[in-house]
Amino acid sequence: MINTMPAPDTLAPDLLDLSTIEQFVLTPELKGYPHDAAPRAIRDIGSAGWNVLRGDLPFPVALLKRSALDHNLAWMADFTRESGVLIAPHGKTTMAPQLFAQQLASGAWGMTLATMQQVSLAVRLGLRRVILANQLVARPDILQAARLLRETPGLELHVLVDSLAQLALIEGVLAVDAHDARLLAMIECGIDGGRTGCRSVAQAMALARAIAGSSAVALSGIECYEGLQVTGHSATDAAAVTGLMQVVQEVARQCDAEGLFHGEEIVLSAGGSAAFDVVARTLPMQLSRPVRTILRSGCYLAHDSGFYQRFMEDIRARSGARWQERPGLRPALEIWCQVQSQPEPGLAILALGKRDASFDLDLPMPFAWVNAAGREPVGKDWTIAKMNDQHAYLRFPPGPAPAVGDLIGCGISHPCTTFDKWRWLPVVDDSYDVRSAIQTFF
Repeated sequence: MINTMPAPDTLAPDLLDLSTIEQFVLTPELKGYPHDAAPRAIRDIGSAGWNVLRGDLPFPVALLKRSALDHNLAWMADFTRESGVLIAPHGKTTMAPQLFAQQLASGAWGMTLATMQQVSLAVRLGLRRVILANQLVARPDILQAARLLRETPGLELHVLVDSLAQLALIEGVLAVDAHDARLLAMIECGIDGGRTGCRSVAQAMALARAIAGSSAVALSGIECYEGLQVTGHSATDAAAVTGLMQVVQEVARQCDAEGLFHGEEIVLSAGGSAAFDVVARTLPMQLSRPVRTILRSGCYLAHDSGFYQRFMEDIRARSGARWQERPGLRPALEIWCQVQSQPEPGLAILALGKRDASFDLDLPMPFAWVNAAGREPVGKDWTIAKMNDQHAYLRFPPGPAPAVGDLIGCGISHPCTTFDKWRWLPVVDDSYDVRSAIQTFF
């Protein structure tokens, strides 16, 4: 008998206990917090009456737009529902449990995390469905995973395994440490020259058979990370990602035929934010027991103005008329800063640097200028040419020039490497009134 995936709406979301975070007190020692403001608990930030563009917070300041967050949550909920897949967003993007809770409330199956420290935090707050999208190797991490399973009723924790050497390491640690349940393991499939993952179906199958015979680990599914294959050429990307999904499917098919999977369900998962539409169309399959197909995209919530925005256009184009007609994901993360110096024509030095914004994929992208006359957009010929630790070099064409003290709003490229530079971020409405705040845990 062939089974299909259970309906996503039958899965109750985890309820995270955010009380400790809401009670955390922000102080002027934190970057972005007003110098002369009294300390405030996060839950009280929205009542302070602050407005970013009025200068109530010191610059630079990273912020989140509430309307964009809401739009992106709804967009991904619609996409996964219509595609018949689930999502466990990669929490390492934001490391903000308050945002995790919103993702779970909008229909996420669980969360994906990158380290056992991240997993431990989320489990302590109440998360019960977790994918550790990384190889479990270090002895303290293996012991912590076993401890969480032993001490947390109802915890479903999947870890990645990609070699017999790693499996032997896990078995060696857990043979010494008594444990009641086997760790749930997903075999990772990879590509030549890529990152982690088995390089062939034969290698994956040898590992699967070893896991099936292990007293420490049980085979729960097959997964991959397709993000390193994307290039920005839509047809090429679609073909490459589809090819990797077929490898995952073939390993799953053979494991199912040999009865190697442990549980009543099989998990298939892939993890990027640049071609998740291809994953949603090509990875789902039917096997002898129910299959959960889980995306692990992490950047969709904050999105960006560069790297992922470019891929968003390809995603919409590949997804049919309905998705081309409706707006795509919106940038929710912005950085605002002041002009510090205007030392020569066509150059302004901004008080914004590598310690404040991502620079690994693209430099920040100016989109707005606020001066004494008000706010106006800026053209694509306004660019940040380079950055130092605390400074950015804004180049602009002849014509109206930003003055010292003016504000420049910047979009970013790659939200992961901006969130980790801030211990808290205000959440604002479309008028830039501060309505709430989030805390990060990097």
